[in-house]
Amino acid sequence: MKTSLKTLVLIFVALISSAFVDPDKGYDIGDYATDFELKNIDGKKVSLKDYKDAKGFMVIFTCNSCPYAVAYEDRIIDLDKKYKALGVPVIAINPNNPDLQPEDSFEQMKQRAREKGFSFPYLLDEDQDIFPQYGATRTPHVFLLEHTAKGYQVKYIGAIDDNYQDASLVETKYVEEAVDAMLAGEKIKITTTKAIGCSIKV
Repeated sequence: MKTSLKTLVLIFVALISSAFVDPDKGYDIGDYATDFELKNIDGKKVSLKDYKDAKGFMVIFTCNSCPYAVAYEDRIIDLDKKYKALGVPVIAINPNNPDLQPEDSFEQMKQRAREKGFSFPYLLDEDQDIFPQYGATRTPHVFLLEHTAKGYQVKYIGAIDDNYQDASLVETKYVEEAVDAMLAGEKIKITTTKAIGCSIKV
């Protein structure tokens, strides 16, 4: 009886685990990301290729409704202000299905961007086919890309920093350290971290 019960438990755990396994896990460090063309809050389409002089991009999957994403909004604005002038702008993408999360509708995105004064594009992954390519699972989830002769190479994946609750208590600024190293042509010390946030609504 003990053996059969143990077997059942193992089968149950395996089934639960498999339910959360994405067969297309997205990009790894060193991979080259494909470009996209998504609608911005101004109604125009935005692609990475539009930024001819960009040295890289902070592609951040985020949204209106997630408390974690909201907590990071000011920090995302600061990242764009700091690094856009250095050739590494923020490209924010809302991956959520607005039918499941009405707060993340296109109209609500426009309103939120106005209220917060977003200085970066805020794009809608309307067909929900871009975030799986990247392997984004949370909001916010950051992918730092370097614009190279071969394409957009993935240099960092994960969280913005190590304290979503309080910016004043942050000890390690993962994204800033990664961008600084990339711009200096140095090895990025921390290339992957666990994204902390809400699951993407599909």
